[in-house]
Amino acid sequence: MKEKLRSEIEEKYKWDLTKIYENDEEWEKDYKEVSNSLRTIEKYKGKILESANTLFEMVTTYFNVARKVEKVYIYAHLNYDAETGNTKYQNYDGMVKNLYRDFGVISSYIEPELLESDYSKIEEYYKEVPALLDYKNFFIEIFRYKDHVLSEKEETIISKLSNVLSNAEDTYEKLTDTDLSLGEIKDEEGNIVKLNDSNYGKYISSKDRRLRFDAFTNMYKGYSSVKNTIASTMYGAVNSNVVIANLKNYDSAIKASLYADNVTTDIYDNLIKTVNNNLDTLFKYYSLRKDVLGLTELHLYDLYANLIESAEKKYTFEEAKDIVLNALKPLGENYVKDATKAFTERWVDVYPNETKRSGAYSGGCYDTYPYMLLNYQGRLNDVSTLAHELGHSMHSYYSRKNNSYQDADYKIFVAEVASTVNELLLCKYLLKESQDKEVKLSILNRLMELFKGTIYRQTMFAEFEKDMYEIVEQGNIFTWEDLSNMYYDLNKKYFGNDVVVDEDIKYEWSRIPHFYYNFYVYKYATGLSAACFIVDNILSGKENALESYLEFLSAGSKYYPLEELKIAGVDMTDPKVVESAIKMFDEAINEFNELYNS
Repeated sequence: MKEKLRSEIEEKYKWDLTKIYENDEEWEKDYKEVSNSLRTIEKYKGKILESANTLFEMVTTYFNVARKVEKVYIYAHLNYDAETGNTKYQNYDGMVKNLYRDFGVISSYIEPELLESDYSKIEEYYKEVPALLDYKNFFIEIFRYKDHVLSEKEETIISKLSNVLSNAEDTYEKLTDTDLSLGEIKDEEGNIVKLNDSNYGKYISSKDRRLRFDAFTNMYKGYSSVKNTIASTMYGAVNSNVVIANLKNYDSAIKASLYADNVTTDIYDNLIKTVNNNLDTLFKYYSLRKDVLGLTELHLYDLYANLIESAEKKYTFEEAKDIVLNALKPLGENYVKDATKAFTERWVDVYPNETKRSGAYSGGCYDTYPYMLLNYQGRLNDVSTLAHELGHSMHSYYSRKNNSYQDADYKIFVAEVASTVNELLLCKYLLKESQDKEVKLSILNRLMELFKGTIYRQTMFAEFEKDMYEIVEQGNIFTWEDLSNMYYDLNKKYFGNDVVVDEDIKYEWSRIPHFYYNFYVYKYATGLSAACFIVDNILSGKENALESYLEFLSAGSKYYPLEELKIAGVDMTDPKVVESAIKMFDEAINEFNELYNS
């Protein structure tokens, strides 16, 4: 069915961007003013440590400009995502990306110039101008990097090379989004359809095993046809990160990546170790899947087949909203009251329209609502997505409300915690309230998939990524064959003896864009683990659990992620945190098995 034009969507289901700028003309006027204001940062070059007053003027100017840049960026970005085919917003999007680049180049002198001195000098300036203490975290963070910041000239060169250094990822995206052909398959009705990354999920979860097999083999046949090119882009991305890490005096690329969150490699390694020590729970899930599907052999193309074949219940958006708000009641009356603003103030862009960006996210900035993009279609999955993105938005809402601009952005390491807490509370609520066996089974199935896909799959990805980087850091070059063999061996470990590990899976590494994100995937697993621990504490009535969690949501960037999680009662150095997620996975397996056979 053809998607609606954006003009055909009711206003109440579209986000209200007039709260940022009344119209495009206002945005264009502000864009020009912000562009011109970039130069105000330059006048402090070579002077920022001359006096406490000069330092205060510089840092105030820097953040004022940054705040304005962010605001014009968000308006353009949200309009573009809502209607990517609109040439005006295509132009706006390009303009603000260039603006961000120019802002980075013009301000690139600040860190190296500050680091010509010691932090003790900044501490002296605090006494002279106490208002500088408002920026204390900013200065501490800069001086934490003292051993890893190059000269002003070198930092400027790296900043200007940012587009070049991201070329491998850009090439990969263009290849896989545009040029790669995955061939044609017959759908369940026997119609010939073109396979692509968008419809693959639909066909690999089909009840028709022949269709699942065809989708699986065609997918990896397609990716194997460009394996040399993708291995080359992958090597380019990995090597770029290794070189930059080396230039900036890090022991390894992983340490450079984790340094931003002030996280040690112990957290990364402990995640892999704990998950590897608990693979039996994953194997238990595969055994259940094999039994429910009635298969003598469970292949990899059977892993996404729907365990519950009944027609999926549909939910109107209004029903979804009510369900989610009721599910979040354990977070307290004030939380629910604030979350309701998402709907009364129109933070949410609800329905798909022609050329709207796919997927879902929470966005916005300090001076806007924490907007949410959805492509709501009424499925249980869409209800869950609403809860998930609302979690992100509420985290941003509290973080911005309780902190100054410079301290308001929480780290990516903790970004998935609040969203997943909401998702888990929704599942718990529906399991408790629903009287429909099939709905309950669907929810339990979703929970099992969440744990399988996030705790285990993302950890497998993290293990592969670590091994891949070690090859390059040892001075070697990898080929598609090296990556494929390494990936295949990992799959055999993570799927165990009861799953047939089809050889085509060895090419799956080539279709995972997250491997270009520089040690990002492990954060999905740590985020879900922390969320499970928090939900367990809140629902079990642990003393101060809720208050501690709300304090965590309001912390912003005043603390580093591991310290911030400790506010919520979570110690990521303790294997019990990851084990709490595995325990919840095991409980879902047992509950599904008991309910299914009742």
